Amino acid sequence: MDLSDKRARAALLRTRLTEAMIQAGTNQTALARDIRVDRSTISQVLKDDGARLPNAHLVAACAETLGVSCDWLLGLSDRPESAEDLLATAMSVSEAPRALIDETIFGWHREAEGYKIRHVPAGLPDMLKTRATLEWEYGPHLGRTTQQAINAASDRIEWMRISRSDYEIAMPLYEIESFAKGSGYYEGLGKETRRAQLDHLIDLTESLYPRLRLCLFDARRLYSAPITVFGPLLSVLYLGQTYLAFRDTNRIAAFTDHFDHLVKEASVTSRAMPDHLRTLQRFA
Repeated sequence: MDLSDKRARAALLRTRLTEAMIQAGTNQTALARDIRVDRSTISQVLKDDGARLPNAHLVAACAETLGVSCDWLLGLSDRPESAEDLLATAMSVSEAPRALIDETIFGWHREAEGYKIRHVPAGLPDMLKTRATLEWEYGPHLGRTTQQAINAASDRIEWMRISRSDYEIAMPLYEIESFAKGSGYYEGLGKETRRAQLDHLIDLTESLYPRLRLCLFDARRLYSAPITVFGPLLSVLYLGQTYLAFRDTNRIAAFTDHFDHLVKEASVTSRAMPDHLRTLQRFA
């Protein structure tokens, strides 16, 4: 770093330190008292027009007291938030209710309209289910409000289908096979409902392609927790009772790469999906 760069960095620190003090509603005397240094130390930092930067301990103490980051004071970042605040912004935890009407999820879909949405569901995606399948699945949890919930959810599901977003869904092979056979989670679901659901999936994967793409991966070779990536804006991990949402670029990229690997290694591609579903109809 040459002398002019050092002068610029020192000048930026003085500007940002002054700005942070104003935002915090403090002054040189109060700041000096809070970080336990002489007032003259703060005064010298603010008045020195040379290239000298204060020591790291002083910068760190000022940053902590004023609620900003050291990197921002030193001109290494354009974000004034502290590391704790940045983490809180980049990651959030919210409740994941066992219901069709989920304002959080719907809000994320609306926010990401126009972007590609990548999704690994925990089971069959609600937006692809028939009314009969929804009634069978949610009836025990919603009771008398099941029909009301399904009607409200249908409007939002329809919005998702006609939105400007592309949807790519990756599921494990066993999920569809278990559904077709009525085994595991789907034990007790009637044949008529399963046949109608498979017909519905065939229609959707044909009529909505390529805006809707559904592929299947082999869970014996690959694994994925339930995740959704809302374009470049947000990635969400579904934990069962909560959503863990990330907004920082690196984590969104990691989720995206993980999903794209599932698609690349898919045993049944989106183009082959309708024919694969037809072969499963023999079990239903």
